[in-house]
This record gives sequence, structure tokens and C-alpha cells, in this order.
Amino acid sequence: MKKDFVNPIDEKNVTASPHNLPYAHTVGGAVIKPIDRGKVTGLAVAAMYEQTDMQLAQIRKQVELLASQAQEIQKRVEISERIYKVGMNFKPLISHVYHLYTRPDGSEFLSMVAPEEWGRSSKAAFQATVKLLADHTWDIIATK
Repeated sequence: MKKDFVNPIDEKNVTASPHNLPYAHTVGGAVIKPIDRGKVTGLAVAAMYEQTDMQLAQIRKQVELLASQAQEIQKRVEISERIYKVGMNFKPLISHVYHLYTRPDGSEFLSMVAPEEWGRSSKAAFQATVKLLADHTWDIIATK
């Protein structure tokens, strides 16, 4: 007489396709953990903020550089207007250095003579050392 085989494992805990299980089905199987979507999303958002903060910092630096360049151009325009209003007894040449002075009466003049070359007899007050650029604006090299 043959006895019927009785499986000691509950049929509810057995699958016909163990390769589809969301966890390891043998002792030596690889550990399979479900993805924590909140953690993945959190890490992605943190990385996104880090990258955009870096890019915004670069843009901020570029804007500051452009603003300082605009201020430098504005200073050149202002000094150029002052110089073209003063008396010049010569034609200034491009890329040459000149010096702006104020007389005791408040009028200004442009000179080829540097402040250290005047000696003690000069009553003119030094204002700026400038260089004529190709666009006929004046670059400020030094001021008092």
C-alpha cells in the first residue's frame, strides 16, 4: 500500500515562479530591497538644488562683472567729458599718457607734465593721470 505524500509546506507560501518574487527565495539569493521612492526623490531634489545653486552663483558673478565693467565705462565717459571741456594747447595722441590738473581759480587743464615733474612752483592740483584710448575715451590710470 502506497501512502499519499503530504507536503509539509503550506501551499499559500509556495509559488510556481520564484524568480518573480520581490525578495530572495533561497538562503544564498541576492538581497532585493524595494526602492524607497521618497528617498530617491529627496536625493534627486537635493542634487538639483545643488546644481542650480552653483549655476545661479556663476550667473551672479557674471552679472557683478558686467555691472563693474559698466561702471568703469561710465567713469571713462565722465572723465572724457571733463577732459574735452578743458583747455588743451596740443592735440592728444592715442595711447599717450596725460595729466589732468585744477588751477587755483577752479578751471581744469590737461598737461603732458607729470605731477612729480612740476617742482614746487606749481599751484595746480593734480586730479588724474589718463591715457587716450582708440575710441577717444580716456582711461583713468591714477587719481589723487
